[in-house]
Amino acid sequence: MSYPLQIVVCGSIVPDPLQTLEPVTGPNGPSLKNEMLLPAVLDPWAGHALFEAAHLAGKRPGSKVWLVSLGPKAKLQQVMMTVAQKVPFELVALDGPASGFSDSFETAAALAAAIEGIPGLDRAKLLLFGGWESASRGTGSTLQMVGERLGIGEQFQGVDEITVRDDGTFTVLERIEGGRHQVSVCAAPPAVLGWATGNLPEPKNNPQVGMANMRTVMPALQRAKAAPVANTGLRFESVSLPKQQRETRIEKNMPVEEMAREIVAWIGEE
Repeated sequence: MSYPLQIVVCGSIVPDPLQTLEPVTGPNGPSLKNEMLLPAVLDPWAGHALFEAAHLAGKRPGSKVWLVSLGPKAKLQQVMMTVAQKVPFELVALDGPASGFSDSFETAAALAAAIEGIPGLDRAKLLLFGGWESASRGTGSTLQMVGERLGIGEQFQGVDEITVRDDGTFTVLERIEGGRHQVSVCAAPPAVLGWATGNLPEPKNNPQVGMANMRTVMPALQRAKAAPVANTGLRFESVSLPKQQRETRIEKNMPVEEMAREIVAWIGEE
């Protein structure tokens, strides 16, 4: 008998990475120049998590996928017009900042509260998905703190594959150092999985899926709760673009230890 799952995907919207992003300091702290005018997309790592969730739910009758997203309502609507055509899900929207300068601790608090408010959510069947990394919050800390706030101790980061058996046990393929994978076996949900690239390509647009999703997406956006992220106690001394520098030197048969020493010395000069 198939074991149904309830999969919640945390996914933020980010500026299109093909755009030129210029940090500036304003009255409310750091931001991006003309941030509200930049075209937005679903965070690429969150996209992998959403596609993997939909694929897993599609193989297990009775399963359901929610996408919980925090961002400006107008931007969320623009992005959902595209994302909704990819895979079936139910949107839980929060109207708030999606800037990469937002405090991940307070962002996690808002996301956890939204997840706890999902009607009929059964934690015994819950898998919390998200990106291992983020195009806006590269520390990967937000998803971990959401899991902790929900009381989920089983957490895996850098996941490439999950295999769920009919009795509810599942195996996770997780990246570790040295280009290898660690295989973990869990007896049952709940668990947190921060996805790397996964194994699935981006699904093609399906207008029928999009029409079905938009029946719930638009009402979800209309009733999106305000979720201000105050960045309490967070202060940035300065923000700037990375300095571009390229120095090429060709070496043959150089020991790895010597390479590492030179890299560390070069970083120390910055």
